[in-house]
Amino acid sequence: MALLKLEGISKRFGAVQALSDVNFSLEEGEVMAIVGDNGAGKSTLIKIIAGAQNSDSGTYWFEGRPVTVKSPEDARALGIETVYQDLALFDSSNVAENIFAGRELVRPVFGIPFLRMREMHAQSSELLKSLRIHMHSTKLTVKSMSGGQRQSVAVARAVAFGRRVVILDEPTAALGVAEQQKVLALIADLKTRGFSVIVISHNLGHVFQVSDRISVMRQGTCIGVRNVSETTSDEIVKLITGSDTAIRH
Repeated sequence: MALLKLEGISKRFGAVQALSDVNFSLEEGEVMAIVGDNGAGKSTLIKIIAGAQNSDSGTYWFEGRPVTVKSPEDARALGIETVYQDLALFDSSNVAENIFAGRELVRPVFGIPFLRMREMHAQSSELLKSLRIHMHSTKLTVKSMSGGQRQSVAVARAVAFGRRVVILDEPTAALGVAEQQKVLALIADLKTRGFSVIVISHNLGHVFQVSDRISVMRQGTCIGVRNVSETTSDEIVKLITGSDTAIRH
């Protein structure tokens, strides 16, 4: 039984059919990559999974039962967290403030809520340590960090509150080689911890390095799903471009 499954998902934006009868599944403890050219429907699909957009039709299943996911809060209630490509971090805030953004720990004093900053820093430090993310201090501001460090903070925030599924949108984009490898190692570590991970990436080398299965999108449809151990980059490229008559699904 799949942990997460979408059946017959369609989405239209005016005259544009972004998704057409898409099926998608994610198993417990696996890394599923979603690949495809720009405009293939990848981002729309993950936004529907994350509750950021609503589908026009189709069924959303979680743990074998149909569920209603109409908002990010609905997805988070299921234990699904998303790290978008822009990371949505606050540059002038520190690590702990970003990890707890929107879910701050507070203590009422005479009816006035005060942030429990010491606890937030302590919990953030423990979280980073558990994820093998090396950060000099949780008091560092995001604007002082490298791209890889920013990505790590965004992933840590997702892991802090996501209990089951983490969605990563182009997690290695615009990073140097060394930082890319650190992020890929972090993805592999999430899998060993029992998380199910969805990764959107244009880098097939990275996809083959960390993924168990690959879902190929083209023109708003899922045209094939391949086990990484049973396919090649050449086959995936041909599926993406439509330059081959490879058997679908």
